[in-house]
Amino acid sequence: MSSLPAGKPAQSIFANRIVLAIMSSSFLLQLGIWVRNFAILLYVTDITDNDPRYVALISVAEFTPIFIFSFIGGTFADRWKPKLTMVWCDFLSAISIFVVLLTLIYGSWHAIFFATLVSAILSQFSMPSAMKLFKQHVSSEQLQSVMAMFQTMMAIFMVIGPILGTFVYQKYGIYTSIAVMGIMFLLSAAVLLFLPRDIKEKKEEANNFKKELADGFRYVLSNKVLKTMGGVFIACGLAVGLIQPLMIFITMENLGKTKDFLQWLLMANGIGMLIGGGVIFAISKKVSPQKLLAIGIFTGMIFTIGIGWSTSSVITLILQFLNGLFFPCIHIGINTLILKNSEEAFVGRVNGVLNPLFMGMMVIGMTVSGIIKEPMTLFGVYLLSGILFLLGSLLVAPLFKIKEYNQPIMEVQE
Repeated sequence: MSSLPAGKPAQSIFANRIVLAIMSSSFLLQLGIWVRNFAILLYVTDITDNDPRYVALISVAEFTPIFIFSFIGGTFADRWKPKLTMVWCDFLSAISIFVVLLTLIYGSWHAIFFATLVSAILSQFSMPSAMKLFKQHVSSEQLQSVMAMFQTMMAIFMVIGPILGTFVYQKYGIYTSIAVMGIMFLLSAAVLLFLPRDIKEKKEEANNFKKELADGFRYVLSNKVLKTMGGVFIACGLAVGLIQPLMIFITMENLGKTKDFLQWLLMANGIGMLIGGGVIFAISKKVSPQKLLAIGIFTGMIFTIGIGWSTSSVITLILQFLNGLFFPCIHIGINTLILKNSEEAFVGRVNGVLNPLFMGMMVIGMTVSGIIKEPMTLFGVYLLSGILFLLGSLLVAPLFKIKEYNQPIMEVQE
């Protein structure tokens, strides 16, 4: 199967074999991941008596590998065959999860963190490969719609994921929850086998890894849009990281509820995301990704501060819903800008450069959030996060001057 010819009318995205296969795979992965996330969260809070350091460590275990391996994964994604890479990553993730399950049964409970750690590492090789397939087989005008479809699916799991995760853990326990994750990864690998064969690309003389990695950095720095996105990622990554582990404390401290109430806050957020993703899918051709991104970040600032301030369950639920409603603007805007401003040969490396900026700052935020929560208070941390979102929205402003999406032109040194 060849890549999409320039200028040729594109088929419906619902008839696109690549989109449907990756969507199906992502559905299975999301199912396993949400069961895992909630089971581990509830399990760790039970074991540690709600220790904020261990709660924060869950997020650190998930996102630190993304920061470390995104550089490497993005570069190898440009080298390797995308279908083969995705299948092997899901298969190896499943095997590692079953090994962790055995360790958990016969060893220490601390092994629970590795269930997240290994799959997060392998996702950094798989995710850029999926983006590369979209670049090859989805027309430019349909990219934003495809991103909206994925955002809608994520929103659906924001609604049903907490319920599923809580139900599986409370009904069947941590062992079954981890096993479900492993099975979902195996099924995802099986679905991806139905993708068409990888395109045989014309190979130039092999470059060494260090040079290809350096080319990725130069490529990003040579383009104004991608360079600006780097600054946005830094500000927003730190903002998200600061509050990522603290929602359970909003539930218990601000609202005076048990930790099980967290699922309803996440559901409200997910319902908002579902509606927001659907709206953006409908209007995706009428609104530029720059506008979507600016709107999403600015409203995120308002709702984040409001959630940290509120002590009313009703108001917090409303703010969570509104935050979810506008969140797809950020996700869809970012992915569309990156794909439209990256050449196919550099898609993996662009993700490998930009994602670590976000994830690195996010990990820093998560690491310090448990430490600064007491001296700054819960609201103080949320206020600081809101200020960082404001900075991110200001950084997006220069992108409004861009009328067309320009592919970066960079001569790669031989």
